[in-house]
Amino acid sequence: MPPGGARLLRDPRWAWYLRRVVDPIDELIRSHGPERVVAAIRPLLSEFRVDRIESVLDLRLTAPTAVFENLHDPHNGAAALRSIEALGLQEAHVVEAAEPFSAAPAVTMGCEKWLTLHHYGSVAGAAQELRARGFSLFAMLPGAARSCADLDPETPAALVFGNEHAGLSDEAIGVCDDAVSLPIHGFTQSFNLSVSVALAMSQVAHRRRQHLGQSGDLDSEERARLRARWYAMGVRGARAVVERHVSEETRP
Repeated sequence: MPPGGARLLRDPRWAWYLRRVVDPIDELIRSHGPERVVAAIRPLLSEFRVDRIESVLDLRLTAPTAVFENLHDPHNGAAALRSIEALGLQEAHVVEAAEPFSAAPAVTMGCEKWLTLHHYGSVAGAAQELRARGFSLFAMLPGAARSCADLDPETPAALVFGNEHAGLSDEAIGVCDDAVSLPIHGFTQSFNLSVSVALAMSQVAHRRRQHLGQSGDLDSEERARLRARWYAMGVRGARAVVERHVSEETRP
C-alpha cells in the first residue's frame, strides 16, 4: 500500500484507481497462499458467516460476463455492478478508453468488493483476453434481430454494453461476434443502461445454469482464492492475523 493509501481508499475519487493498482488482500493471498489465509482467519468467523460464504461460492458463475465500454455516469455503473453481483456473476470487464470507470458508493452498497473487475485501455484488449478464455462477444444493440435470450448457453458469453449517450463505438461492434438485443414491446426505444444489464444478464445466466445443471461454475483454484479473499475482508487487521499464524506455523 503506498503512503496515505488507506486514507485515499476512503476517498471515492481515488478508491477505484488504488484498488486496481494495489490490492492488499490480493497481495496477502499471493504471499501466503489461500489455504494459509483461510486457516488463520477461520477461527475468527462465525459459523453463519462461513456457511454464507460457502453458499455464495456454490452459486457463483464466471460466465456469462458483462463488458462496459466507456460508461460515464457513476450511478449507472454502480447499479450495473449491483445487479451483476446479485445475480451471482463474479466478473465484470470495464473499458476505459475515454474516461476511468467509477461507481457511486451510495448505489453499490459495497457490492463491488465481492466482484472481480478487469480493466482495459481498449475494447480490442478486452476482446483478446476474453476470447483467449473461450468467450464469444455479443454487442448489445437496440433493434438487433437476435435476442440475448437465444444465445447458445454452452458457449461462455460476454455481453458488451456501450456508453449511456453514444452507445457502443464502431470498434466495439466490430470486435464482437454478433449483435443481440432485449425485446421491447412498447413505444420506448430502449431500456436504461442498468436495467438492460439486469435484464440481459439475468436471462443469459439463467440459461447457462440450466445448461450446466448446477448453479455455479467456479473451479477449485478460483473458489479457494475467493474464499480466502472473502474471509480476509471480514476481519480487521487480517494481514497481522495471517502473518502471526504463519510465524507460529513455521516456528521451530
